[in-house]
Amino acid sequence: MSEENLSTTGRSAQARPRVAVLFGGRSSEHAVSCVTAAGVLGAIDQTKYEVIPIGIAKTGQWVLASGDTHDWSLSASSLPEVASSARTVALTEIGGEHQLIVASPNEVPQELGAVDVVFPLLHGPFGEDGTVQGFLELSDTRYVGAGVLASAVGMDKHFMKVVFESAGLRVGPYIAVTDRQWRNDPETVRKRVDQLGFPVFVKPARAGSSMGISKVDSLEGLDAAIEAAREHDPKLVIEAGIVGREIECAVLEGRGTDAPRTSMPGEISVAGGGHEFYDFNAKYVDDAAALSCPADLPDEAIARVRELAAVAFDAVGAEGLSRVDFFYTPEGELIINEINTMPGFTPKSMYPQMWKASGLGYAELIDELIYLALHRRTGLR
Repeated sequence: MSEENLSTTGRSAQARPRVAVLFGGRSSEHAVSCVTAAGVLGAIDQTKYEVIPIGIAKTGQWVLASGDTHDWSLSASSLPEVASSARTVALTEIGGEHQLIVASPNEVPQELGAVDVVFPLLHGPFGEDGTVQGFLELSDTRYVGAGVLASAVGMDKHFMKVVFESAGLRVGPYIAVTDRQWRNDPETVRKRVDQLGFPVFVKPARAGSSMGISKVDSLEGLDAAIEAAREHDPKLVIEAGIVGREIECAVLEGRGTDAPRTSMPGEISVAGGGHEFYDFNAKYVDDAAALSCPADLPDEAIARVRELAAVAFDAVGAEGLSRVDFFYTPEGELIINEINTMPGFTPKSMYPQMWKASGLGYAELIDELIYLALHRRTGLR
């Protein structure tokens, strides 16, 4: 298929590719997704692309959304939210093209036209976990980011670690706790956690943005932390605390058959606000986190971080973008923490900041991700 056909999906060669920016969603990270969308909507080149903002309400309904970035801003007292509407947006195939339509009760559906690529800025379950990706795959619609399997593995911290270990990457001590295990035999769970040693971090297995994560210093605080995490996911991962610096690396899919590209590694520091670790408020509300990029590491460690980040990207079968997080121990060892296949993507987020420090600006990064999506073949690959 020619580049012309890839970028216009049957319309004239002069037409701007139509990009549907998809955000919101059913997960507890709904507001974070809205903030990410604000960043992208404010930076995408609208002279080059025709942009259609589509919000997903917490009910799961798709609606036409405002393109005003102020509507999706985040503050300590206000969380943005996509509201339900009597008018529902649907993606369907009409005349061989992927079309958006708007349907309202007792009205003839309105066609909004063809869509060339979807930019899913969804965080957490029901969006980042392969569910929306599967829907887009069924309709042969091109989209930015990882496919079904990579999204699912990248969302589940348990199976992510299993895949990393199979690829030869070192992971820290952890246990996975299912809903049935906790409800049927909590005492065994407590014993397994005690064997990890304290402190531990209790995490929902399938959530991001530090939602529901607690640092626990003794058994006395464990049950409360588990119940807090279970508000986000009945499946948990409990990790032993690791002494080390938090190092991140941004990965960008290579063009064609090229290898994944990696940024210079960055290091997060959290100052003030009473944050014991890089939690939700430090990330999005208090502006308490700072990124040093490149991280102050020996040259060989920088090279190793970049190498292992690309290994992790390929291990889960990622596409488009990912952020890979490591611990760098005082002994100079690198322990992989996680991969995030749809990392925070506001201009202040770590992923775009690392690429900016590596020579690729925010708007250019958005442009490159859309390019990769437009030139990706549909179906199995």
